[in-house]
Amino acid sequence: MLILASASQSRKKLLENCQIQFIQISSDFDENTIKEKNIFNLALELSFQKANSLYENIQNISLPEKFDYGPLEILGCDSIFEFKGEAYGKPSNKEEAFNRWKKMSGEFGFLHTGHTLIIGDFDSTSKIFKITEIIKKTVSSRVYFSNLEDWEIKNYVDTNEPLYCAGGFALEGIGGKYIEKIEGCFSNVMGLSLPWLRENLYR
Repeated sequence: MLILASASQSRKKLLENCQIQFIQISSDFDENTIKEKNIFNLALELSFQKANSLYENIQNISLPEKFDYGPLEILGCDSIFEFKGEAYGKPSNKEEAFNRWKKMSGEFGFLHTGHTLIIGDFDSTSKIFKITEIIKKTVSSRVYFSNLEDWEIKNYVDTNEPLYCAGGFALEGIGGKYIEKIEGCFSNVMGLSLPWLRENLYR
């Protein structure tokens, strides 16, 4: 049984589209408690903390009826966009989103997604989850943006989509038409590297 420790709808859709069985339980970890300047390491640490927070509280969580005890994997992910050495999370408002896109137009940046799998066995009687392995990795993809006119940026920002996405864009949404190409894992840009997950679940 796989638990996605995230409220992300894009990660949920990725798993559903690939027919990977899972249940989704949002992690309540406060991301602001982590202070890490290295963007690559920050994404990895946040992914671990999200998965670990769910692991530590799993005995107190109301699990769905379809939950199967026994072998269990908890998946935590966190995505951060890096542009010229600066971390771009979700824009705080439309003005910030517009200004970011003015800078990103015709340029490229890196989407870093930290992945953590906490693997173990969950005993149905004792309700104790024993960890057997923890697998962690940050997967990075280079994203190239189209040259955009100001009116195009404004129209995109007015959709509000950039306000809900790391880096201010959604590859699977309206923003997809503004991305010229991707070097690296495609699904990673949407918040979860499916090849990485398949390899580690299979192993």
